[in-house]
Amino acid sequence: MSKNEGKKKSMNLPNKITCVRLVVSVLVLLLLCLPWEDMNVKFLIKSYSVYEVQNVQMKYIIAGVLFLIGSVTDFLDGYIARKYNMVTDFGKVMDAIADKVLVNGVLIILAYDKFIPLAVPVIIITRDIIVDSIKMASGAKGKVVAASWPGKIKTICMMIGLTLVFFYNMPFAFIGEGIRIDYLFVFVATVMSIISGCQYYLVNKDFIFSEV
Repeated sequence: MSKNEGKKKSMNLPNKITCVRLVVSVLVLLLLCLPWEDMNVKFLIKSYSVYEVQNVQMKYIIAGVLFLIGSVTDFLDGYIARKYNMVTDFGKVMDAIADKVLVNGVLIILAYDKFIPLAVPVIIITRDIIVDSIKMASGAKGKVVAASWPGKIKTICMMIGLTLVFFYNMPFAFIGEGIRIDYLFVFVATVMSIISGCQYYLVNKDFIFSEV
C-alpha cells in the first residue's frame, strides 16, 4: 500500500467525524475558559422557574449544545466504523483523545465553576488512568481489552448528565423543587465508572502480572 493510499484509508468518514468532535471539544473548552467578563461580553439572562428566578449564563447553554453534538458524534463514528469495517489505528487513537478532551476537560471546568462536586472529575480521571494503563499493559502482551457494559452505561449516563448540567437541569427544573435529574445521571455515571474500573482490573489482573 502506498503512503497516499494509507493516508486516504486513515481519513475515512468515521475518522473525519472523530476529528470534528476534537474540534468541537476544543471550542467547548475555549468557550468555558475565556474571561468573557473582562472582554465586556455578557451572557447573563434570567430564567423564571416555578420556584425562583435563576441567573443563567448563556455560555453554558451554547457549550451544552456543542457538547451534545460532540456526544452524538462519539456514538456515530464508532457505529459507522464497526458497521462498514472502517476501524483504523488512527481512529482508535483519535477517538480516545477526543473523548478525554471533551468529557474530562468539561468535568474539570464544571467542578471549578461549582456546577458538580470536585470528587466527580477526580474519580473519573483516576479511573481513566487506571483503565488506560491496563489496556496498554494488556496490549503490550497481545491481548485486546474490550469495552465492558458498565463502561458503556457510564458513558451514556455521563453524556446525558453533563448535557443537563449545561442546560441548568432544564426542563426538569420547571417540574418541581429538588428534582436534580442531571446530578442523578452524573452520580450513576460516577458509580458505574468505579464498577467498570474494578471490573477491568479483576478480569485482567492475572494476565497483566503474568510473566508471559
